[in-house]
Amino acid sequence: MSYISGARSVPDKQVRIASTKMDGIGPKKAIQVRYRLGISGNIKMNELTKYQIDQIEQMIGQDHVVHWELKRGERADIERLISISRYRGIRHQDGSPLRGQRTHTNARTFRKQIRK
Repeated sequence: MSYISGARSVPDKQVRIASTKMDGIGPKKAIQVRYRLGISGNIKMNELTKYQIDQIEQMIGQDHVVHWELKRGERADIERLISISRYRGIRHQDGSPLRGQRTHTNARTFRKQIRK
């Protein structure tokens, strides 16, 4: 089992499908990476050479924001909302639903926090 940009790759899946398991890589980006490197569509992850895996990791690292970088950016955005006391930031802080969902009868995980 190999790791590409900090994400575990699935060895028995095709390259385009296994690439989408990484955060920040969708189907379209996975196909673009495969075509740029000239990798066949039917080849599986465990059939790739070490050189091909290094090429994939290098290309993804250059062109795309993935895995830890993406999560770090999302967390920084939430921290910014909290620090400037935006409504969404306060809701994040409380663990409440953010986008106007009903909380009287739904949002059970939020209501469990109140009862404790």
